[in-house]
Amino acid sequence: MKKILNIKKVGHTGTLDPNATGVLPLLLNDSTKLSKYLIEHDKEYEVTLKLGIKTDTADIEGNVIEEKEVKNISIEQIEEVLKSFIGKQEQYPPMYSAIKINGKKLYEYARNGETVEIKPRNIEIYIISLINFNNKENEIQFKVSCSKGTYIRSLCEDIAQKLNTIGYMKELNRTVVGRFKIEDSITIEELENNSNSIEEKIVTMEKLLSDLPHINLNEKQIEKFLNGVQISVDKENGIYNVYTNKYLGTGIVKNKKIKRDIILK
Repeated sequence: MKKILNIKKVGHTGTLDPNATGVLPLLLNDSTKLSKYLIEHDKEYEVTLKLGIKTDTADIEGNVIEEKEVKNISIEQIEEVLKSFIGKQEQYPPMYSAIKINGKKLYEYARNGETVEIKPRNIEIYIISLINFNNKENEIQFKVSCSKGTYIRSLCEDIAQKLNTIGYMKELNRTVVGRFKIEDSITIEELENNSNSIEEKIVTMEKLLSDLPHINLNEKQIEKFLNGVQISVDKENGIYNVYTNKYLGTGIVKNKKIKRDIILK
């Protein structure tokens, strides 16, 4: 992206699995500072779960470590099992993940054949629904809306287990990240063919944070505010969009004082 757009900095708000496709919000130049406000987003996926086969990575990229016959699974049974995952719960992340334990990523332990205790994480499944069941190929397609930190590979294995078999994540397409939707996205190929086409896809900081309350500062206050001086304001604690005669960025109010946070240059 840096090469295509000829810019200095590009950041992102969360990785995708190697075989996954879909939405990946990118932060251009100084907007990389916004990452702290974008990592808590809920997400939505379209998933293909392959039943009857287990891999060491829980996805199609891994080595097959077990095979099991898939017996008499009905659409009604699948829908009932999917529905059982709705709500708050604990989930064990896959061993092949970037979660760090004692300063080392889990997949590094896995690649070295080492074992380590994995603790469950609190997640929430908001919506999960069946798209299609191909009983000849033993593949289930479903849509899921979930909280940050949900591992779809682990979800696939857990669904398979409840169906009295094993399985792995064959395909994954992330369709929504927070307010970013796949229909509003642009592909790398499209950008390579016409880098100017990104202009209509860019979301400004002001628009992205439009849900935040705003605060207006006068010229004297702005000068001090931009120099890092805390300004007295009659506002509740929180993050605010800051304006004078234009949008400046964000400030943080604590104990009736506001200090600069992210300021546009």
